[in-house]
Amino acid sequence: MPEIRLQAFTKLLDLIRKAATRNGLSTEAVAKLCSDFEKHRVLQTGPHLLLLIEPEAYNTHIFSLLGLSAHGCSTYVSYAVSTVSLVEKPRKGPGWLTVDGKLISVFGLSRTRMVGQSLLAGPGSYRFELMPTEPNAEGDALMQLRSLLPKTQFERPAHAIKEANLLLWPKVFGEHFAFLQIDDENVADLVADHLSDQNSWLRTRLLTNATLASTILAEIDRLSAGPWSGWLARGTDFFWFYENGKRLPLRLLAGELVHPATSRKVARFAAPDILERLANRTLIPNLLLVFLVLSILPGVRALGGSHQPVYYPLMRYVVCRALEAAGVDSDLRHALSTDDAPGAWGHRIIECDEDPLELYGNGGRRGISDLIDRFGDIPFAKACGSMSSFASDPSWLDLNRRLRDRVIAPTDREWAFS
Repeated sequence: MPEIRLQAFTKLLDLIRKAATRNGLSTEAVAKLCSDFEKHRVLQTGPHLLLLIEPEAYNTHIFSLLGLSAHGCSTYVSYAVSTVSLVEKPRKGPGWLTVDGKLISVFGLSRTRMVGQSLLAGPGSYRFELMPTEPNAEGDALMQLRSLLPKTQFERPAHAIKEANLLLWPKVFGEHFAFLQIDDENVADLVADHLSDQNSWLRTRLLTNATLASTILAEIDRLSAGPWSGWLARGTDFFWFYENGKRLPLRLLAGELVHPATSRKVARFAAPDILERLANRTLIPNLLLVFLVLSILPGVRALGGSHQPVYYPLMRYVVCRALEAAGVDSDLRHALSTDDAPGAWGHRIIECDEDPLELYGNGGRRGISDLIDRFGDIPFAKACGSMSSFASDPSWLDLNRRLRDRVIAPTDREWAFS
């Protein structure tokens, strides 16, 4: 393993250890979590930060537990994207939940208040109100859920969901698996750990080698303008800027992170400025930086959603092109070119009809064990169900057309790091 990878994996393992300890896991559970992760360097990166009982998250966690059980693991690490809006699609996202067939506003916010508001918005006051959008929608399932969720107020919606998931996990999934969920605030701390280290790759390469950073951004622009367009967008340059509850994009211009709409210089692209803003959460790493510190640098396999099997190899390609242009780290380039299945589709894979709340009655123990056994005994194709998230997805349909028309091909250099 190249020294860069060893260093990055050590920092990731330290993050896992600290986060698990903060979450109240026992010393033995923390040690087992780290030991399992060292043996099986696989991270679920699929669901956004949703309540565990939301079907999209619930089914994915079942899928992960299937794999972990097959390898004799009893611990589970999951990264959940929290730089998303409370509403990602009409009536869908972390701010919404369907209980007993009824649509519920998780934090009691109106549609207009949720639109554009990030899970990492703050500081504010958020609590689990669970407000039905229709009259006379109260029922036993909703009352039961209210009894399971925290009653306290939280500064950010993300904090509320993370705390709720800590309480829900043993009740819905049982206690056989020690569960750790990290999000973008944890990654912000991980990036800060890298930048505080004078010898880290992020500090000695990304921040100080102008060719490296500029080539990464230029390659993303090139992909966006070519036949691979639509899969890896330059939404922001390395960091998102958070202000007044809003997530705002930044552009790297002449060594400064600038808000393009106002030309405001938010921070220098240098460790002291970035560290200060990571600490107060006005800067949060973007998805490329997330995958750099969680997967690309430490050599961890990432299991994600139906778009990730395309955009993640493109990220790896962009990084390798930049390393080549800068003439640095040939050992890391070699490691990336020889990685065995660095990423895979691991979210929205199986379709499970069981209601997570129904498992609460027996603490999740028997129900989850039965589900794992049942899914493990049936053909994978049957467990996948209709796979509507793939079959009807416009991006995949367009990719299929481009492959058929030979606009792109598996032999393209952009696909060399898949």
